[in-house]
Amino acid sequence: MSKNNKRNKNQRKNEITRGIFTVLEKEPEKSFNYKQIAAKIGVVDSNDRNTLIKRLVELKEKKRILEEGRGSYKAVASTKTYHTGTVDITGRGNAYIVVEGLDDDVFVPFNKLKKAFHRDVVEVYIFPRRKGKKLEGEITKVISRDKTSFVGIVDMQKDFAFVRPTDYRMYTDIFVPKNKFSTAEDGDKVIVEINEWPDNADSPFGTITQVLGKPGEHNTEIHSILAQYGLPYEFPVEVDMFANTLDTSIKEEEIAKRRDLRETLTFTIDPKDAKDFDDALSFKILENGNYEIGIHIADVSHYLLPDTILEDEAYDRATSVYLVDRVVPMLPEVLSNNACSLRPNEEKYTFSAIFEIDEKAVIKNEWFGRTVINSDQRFAYEEAQHIIETGKGLIPLELSIREGAYTVGDEIVDATLTMDRLAKIMREKRMQQGAISFDKIEVRFNLNEKMEPEGVYFKESKDANKLIEEFMLLANRRVAQFIGKQKPVKTFVYRVHDEPDEDKLMALNGIISRFGHKLDFKDKKSISNSLNQLLEDVKGKKEQNLVDTLAIRSMSKAIYTVDNIGHYGLAFDYYTHFTSPIRRYPDVMVHRLLQHYLDGGETPKTEPYEIKCKHSSDMESLAANAERDSIKYMQIKFMEDHQDQEFVGVISGVTEWGLYVEIIENKCEGMVRIRDIKDDYYTFDEKEYAIVGEKNKKTYQLGDEVVVMVKSTDLIKRHLDFSLIGKNA
Repeated sequence: MSKNNKRNKNQRKNEITRGIFTVLEKEPEKSFNYKQIAAKIGVVDSNDRNTLIKRLVELKEKKRILEEGRGSYKAVASTKTYHTGTVDITGRGNAYIVVEGLDDDVFVPFNKLKKAFHRDVVEVYIFPRRKGKKLEGEITKVISRDKTSFVGIVDMQKDFAFVRPTDYRMYTDIFVPKNKFSTAEDGDKVIVEINEWPDNADSPFGTITQVLGKPGEHNTEIHSILAQYGLPYEFPVEVDMFANTLDTSIKEEEIAKRRDLRETLTFTIDPKDAKDFDDALSFKILENGNYEIGIHIADVSHYLLPDTILEDEAYDRATSVYLVDRVVPMLPEVLSNNACSLRPNEEKYTFSAIFEIDEKAVIKNEWFGRTVINSDQRFAYEEAQHIIETGKGLIPLELSIREGAYTVGDEIVDATLTMDRLAKIMREKRMQQGAISFDKIEVRFNLNEKMEPEGVYFKESKDANKLIEEFMLLANRRVAQFIGKQKPVKTFVYRVHDEPDEDKLMALNGIISRFGHKLDFKDKKSISNSLNQLLEDVKGKKEQNLVDTLAIRSMSKAIYTVDNIGHYGLAFDYYTHFTSPIRRYPDVMVHRLLQHYLDGGETPKTEPYEIKCKHSSDMESLAANAERDSIKYMQIKFMEDHQDQEFVGVISGVTEWGLYVEIIENKCEGMVRIRDIKDDYYTFDEKEYAIVGEKNKKTYQLGDEVVVMVKSTDLIKRHLDFSLIGKNA
């Protein structure tokens, strides 16, 4: 028998075996004879029938199925091969089903997807595992769709159209009948809603619900990114109208209910282009020599009331979305940029955490409650940084966010310098307790009036940023601790971060060893210390961004929940988000619960809050994906104008189809496709994170420096392809 015939025979035997289990386990309470099974799996050939009978006997003898009566078979009751999981479509159209509780994901080939899309929740049947092989299965039904709206390009025909989705994980186009075109024209980028997918149809049927514009135009592409994740880019008219009718005036009767801090020195420090100032710091020296430092947060919950359309909209959005060229706010502008923004020389309602702190940054007293403030000054981070670096109040023209150079009063200089000193002590304490210092480089763009990128720069976190960060962390931690330590246990919203997965850390260790670094796995503290040392050691080196990214990926994801497990990355036993209610819905929940408990209220049920926490975590993830896609889009736009230029990059990823390369000078990442490397035939070595040439044995490995040029750019699909020139000598 030829090898091919033998392979085909084995393949058919495996298909029949899977068919047996599919039939028996779909109806585990029933028994079937070989004729019934043959009919259900389409066996008509006499050879196949003999194979079926033989396999039934073999499986019975191995006790993998039961024989009930002569020639009648049923599934073993304890064998559970149907599971519920989430679909992860690959770039090649196949899928892996992520099933909670299973160590391995279940591979499902394209022809067994049963019309499931990326991130759908499905029922999957798992085939009996063959020795040394990965888990495989087939989807038996779609339980729930993750989404039914997709962004795509219209391909117009005479009496119908197809919409070709731009998401590579969406493997089918969508048929649109003539009466469901909206105003779309051929080639437009649109949003299409899938209505049904008939059994006998190759494509699902849909309706074009919105025309986004012409592909490649700036606003079209930005709106496409938002639409891809189901994120809005404008407020419904009725929500805007409701917000504009709110009474945002400051009233004496409301001030009387609050702690009045209008005479206390107060100022804000924010990015120079910020429009919403949701936090301010106040500073006062007490008679005993200690400092009273207040962290004052916009009192959003004073205006955002339950059971209103404004509340519903804020909850649905759950977060503001920060794209490269705009912010899509959680709250309408009347609140986010006006009533709730702590602008200088304006009285504002705030919710405050006020601390008495000694010279060694030890907390002596704390107070939480509603306040009214009047901010004296507004500073950009660069201005505050200049005060910290010089110890003086003269802000030069090139740093000033005002009309020209100006001088800050001594009391603000002293306050800034004192808070900077205290912040450094608090940060040092955190690090000693095992906090991890992720100062990942953030890419930013200089945009012209047409929103075209003229340059790339990196956002650095300096002392002024860290000053604000430490006091926000202090407020968040102490609010969580204040509620979390009370008995009996009270329902509250926590921001938690689980310990990292050891397998991921081991994989990280394998990669960083190529650069001469290593982690210490002796105990929890050793891991934290060695991670911090790693992040410090790579600063300014070619591998910094790669190592930063991989280290973050090895961490668990921070989420919102009512179940407090602490925050690993910050080394806090209690942590929440209290400081940004303008842009985060969980902070609004925290404000409401805190005030409820300050008023002596009973603890509410946890279930509704856990549902809201889950929604907020999900929306945060979508917003982060949209932000990443907008940066990728702008990077590709930037690289369009540099197609004739050679760049030095670092190999940031290796796959069977090519190399991902990140350019060192601007952090733009693109792909060198393996088929485009012509000097040899290269194969993927998964263990070595490398591709290896068959003839010359040349290797391109994760972390290698290479020289590349732009081969092609695709703004619509957000693809950037490089040509490989060679290794950087």
